[in-house]
Amino acid sequence: MIERKRRITFIVNPISGTQSKKDMPEVIEAVLDKEQFESRIIFTEYAGHAAEIAKACAAEQTDIVAAVGGDGTVNEVARSLVHTETALAIVPCGSGNGLARHLCLPIDTRKSLEIINQCRIESFDYGIINGLPFFCTCGMGFDAFISLKFAEAGKRGPITYVENVLREGLKYKPEVYEVTDDSGTHHYKAFLIACANASQYGNNAYIAPGATMKDGEMDVIIMEPFNALDAPQIAADLFMKTLGNNSKIKTFRTKHLEIHRATPGAIHYDGDPIMTDPDIDIHIEHLGIKIVTNPEATEDAAQPNPVLNAFSDFFNNINNVREDIERGGRRIHALNKLMLRKLSKH
Repeated sequence: MIERKRRITFIVNPISGTQSKKDMPEVIEAVLDKEQFESRIIFTEYAGHAAEIAKACAAEQTDIVAAVGGDGTVNEVARSLVHTETALAIVPCGSGNGLARHLCLPIDTRKSLEIINQCRIESFDYGIINGLPFFCTCGMGFDAFISLKFAEAGKRGPITYVENVLREGLKYKPEVYEVTDDSGTHHYKAFLIACANASQYGNNAYIAPGATMKDGEMDVIIMEPFNALDAPQIAADLFMKTLGNNSKIKTFRTKHLEIHRATPGAIHYDGDPIMTDPDIDIHIEHLGIKIVTNPEATEDAAQPNPVLNAFSDFFNNINNVREDIERGGRRIHALNKLMLRKLSKH
C-alpha cells in the first residue's frame, strides 16, 4: 500500500524582512522532497491574508502550513492552526525571527526547507493576551512602546533594537501595575512587564533565557525604573542571556496573570503593538500547537550571532565607564561629607 503524500502549503509574505521572495518558488521546488510532499505556494496580498489562508488550510486538513516571512507572518499563520491537526512550519525571512531562533531552526532558507523534509512534529505551548494569541512574547509599558518604535524604524535588526532601548528608554515614564497571579495581588512600578512563552524577542535578544514552550507556564519579567547608567547594562544583558541577574529585573512563572493599570495603553503580542483597555488578561494554552522542529537541536539552545562580539566589547566598555563614574561619585560623596564635618567644627 502506497502512503499518501503529505500536503503542505507555503504562505509567503512578499514584504517581510529585507529579502526578496520572488525566487522562493524556485528554491522550494529545488529543495522540497517531492516524494514526500504535495505542495502549493500562496503569496499574501494584504494584512491578515496569511491568517485567512492558514484557517482554510486547517479546515481542509492540510498536514503542514509553512509561514515564509517574519514574526508577524508566523503569528498570523500560527494563530489559525492552534488546536488543529495541521502543523506549523517556519521558513524564517524576517528581521527578528524570534520563534525560529528559539526553536533553533536555521535562518538559511534552503536549510530550513531541509528541516521540513525531515518532518519531525512536536506540540508546544502558546499564550493569549486579551484574546490575542502569541507564541514568543507579549508585554506592556516600555516593552510595547519599543515594539511600536521598532515597527516604525526604517531599519531593522539588533543594532536598531539596541539603539531604541538606549535612546527611548530614558524618556519613558514608568507606570504602576496591579498584578494578580496564583500567589496573590502585588503592585509594581515598572518600565515594562513582559510575558514570555519562548526565550527571546528575536535577533537573539533574550528577555527570558530560561523559558521553555512545553512547561505550561509563562516567564513574567518585570523591569523596574532605571537611569542612564543602568541602560547599557540592561541592553547588554538582553543579548548575553544574563537579564535575570540584573538587579532591576524581577521574574517569576505562572499559568495565568491579570494586570490592571490606571489608563488604557499599548500592549504587544509577538512584537505587534495594539491599544487595549486598562485590564489585561494573559494565560498559557498548554501544548496547543503543533510545530515542525529541528531533529538535531532542542529549544532554548544558544545560536551564534556575528553581531554579538561587537556588542559585547561595546557594552563591556560602557560598563567600565559606568563603574568609573560610580567610583568617582562615591569619592565625591565622601569628600563632601568630610568637608561638611570640617565646616561644622568652625
